[in-house]
Amino acid sequence: MSAPEKTALAVSSSPHAHSGASVRGIMMDVLVAMIPAGIAAFMFFGWNAIRLILVCSATSVLAEWATRRIMKREAAIDDLSAVVTGVLLAFNLPPSLPSWMAAVGAFAAVVIAKQVYGGLGYNVFNPALVGRTVLLISFPVAMTTWTMPSLYCAGMDAVTTATPLGAWKTAWSAGAAPEGFFAAFPLSGLVTGNRPGCLGETSAIALGLGAIYLLLRRCIYWHAPAGFFGAVAVISASLYALDPARNLPPAYHLLSGGLFLGAFFMATDMVTTPVTRSGQLIFGLGCGLLTMVIRRWGGYPEGVSFSILIMNSLTPLINRATRPRVFGTRSKLA
Repeated sequence: MSAPEKTALAVSSSPHAHSGASVRGIMMDVLVAMIPAGIAAFMFFGWNAIRLILVCSATSVLAEWATRRIMKREAAIDDLSAVVTGVLLAFNLPPSLPSWMAAVGAFAAVVIAKQVYGGLGYNVFNPALVGRTVLLISFPVAMTTWTMPSLYCAGMDAVTTATPLGAWKTAWSAGAAPEGFFAAFPLSGLVTGNRPGCLGETSAIALGLGAIYLLLRRCIYWHAPAGFFGAVAVISASLYALDPARNLPPAYHLLSGGLFLGAFFMATDMVTTPVTRSGQLIFGLGCGLLTMVIRRWGGYPEGVSFSILIMNSLTPLINRATRPRVFGTRSKLA
């Protein structure tokens, strides 16, 4: 009788079943989802869109590689997370922003908001939004100088103007509604993206296509975006019902500014947002509430970036509050 075969047993910690997902795969899906918005940005803002996307992406990758080398850690730039950060930052910038300023923002996003905390998976705040906020505080004029889409600039390099939310807020700060506002900013332009704004935030259609792709690929879930859109819709509808002369209709709040970009591509970040589904819904509701507070009573016409960063700081508390009960244990309230 032959000796029994020896079987090697591998002992490891859970989970023992792997879904097959990887950081690189997820980041690739995000990049694919941003292609429609990138094409729309090029259509409406021309080569400035390509310039800023390339500058932000290249600077992000270079900054991550250099920082990891200095910290004597593995340079994991092949996971594409730095590229995603760069593209998202570019989508949050005005088309006319100088390249060197965009590079400063990308450096801040990768080094200050990501690598200082330990790298991917350890950062508290969304890196792209930190980069945008650093630029907004450091270069407020450049970051609030908007240009009309190239369709309106025949024979001219660029035509400066205000965003829909900026035009409305500036006019009412002076004591009167902007004359011809709804003719200058029709809803059709807000849906297609034919309006002034940041590179990747203007086209609701393009961003919606990307969001559908991410949902189908299960890279994101509906809870945070639904809470975000729901809170903005309810609060804006209530304000409009109370005083329609001073408040924009809900459709303008939903389609203007960076709501689509923020709700689908940044409020769903796996690292800086809650892990539980109920926590994600709470996170989205908080983002929507803060966005409307800033838009209506704050000093800025837009509040999406600030609202997400504020809620990022509350993510650990939300995770703790929505932590599911361990199977086989009693509820503390029992």
